[in-house]
Amino acid sequence: MGENLQNQVEIFSQKRYLCAKQTPMLKAGVLGAGHLGKIHLKLLNQSSKYELVGFFDADTEASQKISEEFGYKSFPSMEALIDACDVIDVVTPTIYHCEVAEKVIKAGKHLFIEKPITQTVEEAEKLLALAKEYGVKGQVGHVERFNPAFMAVRDKFENPMFIEAHRLAEFNPRGTDVPVVLDLMIHDIDAILSVVKSEVKSVSASGVSVISETPDIANARIEFENGCVANLTASRISMKKMRKARFFQRDAYISVDFLEKKCEVVKMKDAPENPDDFAMILTNAEGVKKQIYFDNPEIDSNNAILDELETFADAINNNTTPIVTMEQGTNALRVAMQVIENFKLL
Repeated sequence: MGENLQNQVEIFSQKRYLCAKQTPMLKAGVLGAGHLGKIHLKLLNQSSKYELVGFFDADTEASQKISEEFGYKSFPSMEALIDACDVIDVVTPTIYHCEVAEKVIKAGKHLFIEKPITQTVEEAEKLLALAKEYGVKGQVGHVERFNPAFMAVRDKFENPMFIEAHRLAEFNPRGTDVPVVLDLMIHDIDAILSVVKSEVKSVSASGVSVISETPDIANARIEFENGCVANLTASRISMKKMRKARFFQRDAYISVDFLEKKCEVVKMKDAPENPDDFAMILTNAEGVKKQIYFDNPEIDSNNAILDELETFADAINNNTTPIVTMEQGTNALRVAMQVIENFKLL
């Protein structure tokens, strides 16, 4: 009986210790309360890792409506919101990213910033230097990295050498403030850069302006130093939506449907001497036999935006590297700008 009581006391003490060690919620604020900003507000409000302090948007009338409808606190100025928070979530139009992020970083606050990180590579490099100087963490909102289909095959990539990506969207005026490359294609650029462990060698591209001042349809060919080639197509005036990427590597083919959140992994291995009746066997010109088999991982349902926000909180609390760093966001922007600079307009 005495030993049992002692065990209970020890368990109770451990629980008290764990409660005392529980990480406090980070105070978060959102700059920009447009379509995506409202989604971020909702998710931060639901998160167990953040305390939503409020938001600031330059449109005072819209801010008042959001406050009345959802109960989020609207701050009178950007500076007031920054002062009240540990983390600032920047969801403003891209044109304001650099200006806003600079204020956040110089205030010593951690920064989550939507993609593209900035309008220009020079602006992004400026923010990188500032973040290092002020010792703050930053993460870029390349949300497809958190897509459950892409996450399910992350450990299946082994030196892919040919990649095809198609990202097609119906026309939406909301995205036309930036070229289609920065609006859509940059998602695939970032995903590809995260799995191809090589420097970019060359970029060629073509584009067509149909309704906007900048190309609405674009195709890019990215060649890497290791010989890998990526062929990317993006359109914002398509009749149907599509977000697919296919990765080809030695003895394997990996398909990711970012829209439907599905993936397929097809692998090949040396065929056994006595394959079963249902085995799929291919024989090449040299007589080598390969067996095809499927290795499709289980896909865990998630909210990708919530995951990217909460993993950033973990990086801050545990002093670890964010999953999508500002350096990676800058690299994706750099390649995207190479695509734009190499456009051959049709």
